[in-house]
Amino acid sequence: MRQRFHKNSKGYQVLSFDLPEHGDRKNEATPCKVQNCVKDLAAVMEYAKQRWPRISLFAVSMGAYFSLLAYGSEPLEHAWFLSPVVDMERIIDNMLCWFQITEEQLKSEQTIPTPIGQTLYWDYYCYIKEHPIKHWNVPTNILYGSKDDMCEKDIICQFSRQFSCQLEIVEGAEHYFHTPTQLQTLSAWLEKTMQLPSAK
Repeated sequence: MRQRFHKNSKGYQVLSFDLPEHGDRKNEATPCKVQNCVKDLAAVMEYAKQRWPRISLFAVSMGAYFSLLAYGSEPLEHAWFLSPVVDMERIIDNMLCWFQITEEQLKSEQTIPTPIGQTLYWDYYCYIKEHPIKHWNVPTNILYGSKDDMCEKDIICQFSRQFSCQLEIVEGAEHYFHTPTQLQTLSAWLEKTMQLPSAK
């Protein structure tokens, strides 16, 4: 698992890394399954805790969901979520419906590729059903696009209310923030919500 370090303008030492099948890890044999990602995130947290006394989190899309599972009991100072997935069961249920796959089929076949390039796994589905997100006590800011087709608006609003998150919705933005205007909005949001760490 390759890690990268840099320091941002707010004084945070940033440790970044890729999930399986993403970035520098695209060619690894390890699949991007919830069990593998939670294990990787736990290892990264242990590494960070040995080096820094105060830790915050920035996560995007599925990385936010895996972080919710891995870090629910960690004393994080703050979290920033961009286009977060907060209910993976809902997403998989949607995919089962879209591609007319039953739970019985998935259980029988264990692994089913889909036309959109995502693979459905029975053990993945079982894991998320057995590990619902019940605890998240970290002060959290969320940036979400009004046209996000990965995580519906009602789900993100419900999550924000349940865990007292500060939600900002960008009209017209989709799941992936990639246009110059969207990236400028992201930068301004971080500038507005990210405070310089105070000395203790």
